[in-house]
Amino acid sequence: MILGIDHIGLATDDPGGVAPFLALLGMNPSDSGHAAAYGVTCDFWQSPGACVEVVSPAAEDSAVGKYLTSRGPGLYHLAFEVDDLPADLAVLRAGGFVALDDQPVAGARDAMTVAFLYLRKPAGLLVELVQYATAHHPEAGAAHVPH
Repeated sequence: MILGIDHIGLATDDPGGVAPFLALLGMNPSDSGHAAAYGVTCDFWQSPGACVEVVSPAAEDSAVGKYLTSRGPGLYHLAFEVDDLPADLAVLRAGGFVALDDQPVAGARDAMTVAFLYLRKPAGLLVELVQYATAHHPEAGAAHVPH
């Protein structure tokens, strides 16, 4: 079951350049990490009720690097927190989403497991399903808080 929006992904090859604008929006850096399976680094920015993940290529052949080359920086994906990642992945695949991951993989945060899917038509939407192994609290503002 989808529990809510975990974050919005923003693709850029200049995360430092994005930082002042996220700060102007009232967001604060909360944590960062590396998603080795995707060859990206991720910086998470929080404000009450919102989270933006700034995704940057860490490897030349990363999917986000290819995305930036073809489309430029901007909105990259919507991430939904789920309570049963394998089951929700199966439901979305059966409903027409194309799974980009055969199996869930480790995300950029501790205790985070993710899987990406794509819905070409009618939306051209990249979706990330996120499940955390440990409980978290949106208002805590700590390093592992996704909202």
